[in-house]
Amino acid sequence: MATRLGLGLPQMRQYDIGKDVPDVARAAERIGYDSLWVFERALFPEPATQGLYGIEGLPWPDEYRNVAEPLVTLALAAAATERAELGTSVLVAPLHVPFQLARTLASLDAASGGRVVAGFGTGWSHDEYAAASVRPFAERGQALDELIEVCRAVWGPDPVTYDGHLTKIASAVVGPKPARPIPVLLAAGSGAARRRLVDHADGWLPVGMGAEAVAGQWRSLRELAAERGRTRPIRTVLRVNARHRAATVDGERDPFHGSVDQIVDDLAAHAEIGLDEILIDLQGTPRDAEELKDVAAEVYEKARAAGI
Repeated sequence: MATRLGLGLPQMRQYDIGKDVPDVARAAERIGYDSLWVFERALFPEPATQGLYGIEGLPWPDEYRNVAEPLVTLALAAAATERAELGTSVLVAPLHVPFQLARTLASLDAASGGRVVAGFGTGWSHDEYAAASVRPFAERGQALDELIEVCRAVWGPDPVTYDGHLTKIASAVVGPKPARPIPVLLAAGSGAARRRLVDHADGWLPVGMGAEAVAGQWRSLRELAAERGRTRPIRTVLRVNARHRAATVDGERDPFHGSVDQIVDDLAAHAEIGLDEILIDLQGTPRDAEELKDVAAEVYEKARAAGI
């Protein structure tokens, strides 16, 4: 069975969001992509007080200077498409008020006919937390726990009740409801995050950093699920941040950096792990939406020809 393929929507500053998001979404659906995805980057600190991903000395990519709000982007894509799933990889959970986010996702799912996939993470940027978070950085795990619980409550039957740290719902009717249960996927890196995923989420959102590393993480996650008695399958969507131009580090090419053929070779290696879906985000290097569509079509065609 072929691996499902998703495409990252254009959110960066070289794109005309109102025009290019619907255009790329429609094109991706025509090409055959199974899903469309957004990510969240709330701001670009200048000067940077913290390296990318919290790694000291690692610079933020320049394209992060202007990233469109993810759920607005996804709503534009929803209105322009009929079939493709609509996912977030990821929303930084503590930057959102849980009740309001739950209602927004439910409305988007209802409007799109049941196509939303809710991907959450805790983030890493202290500057984003300072500007927008509902709880301190040290409490990010608890914030994600509450967000998941509030979403499940709000998406469930009325009357809705919930008594949490941030959210208090005595008893209320909350609508609209999702068209179907919205899958919750988590970007889980630490031990605590993996336990949260196994116990409370529907799936996992790894990042492509090399097939061997991802395969090792996937083995560990399945072993943990068995230890904790989970019998439900774990849905998997691998995020691939591809750069369609040659890029080298210490003389070696980074995974998913290079020509279309090189990107497809890396996709093939990761597809052998047996994950359900690969999200290919190509938007960083194209000059405009036309180039993005062309590259997306070429990657899709060559991936399917390679048996991915």
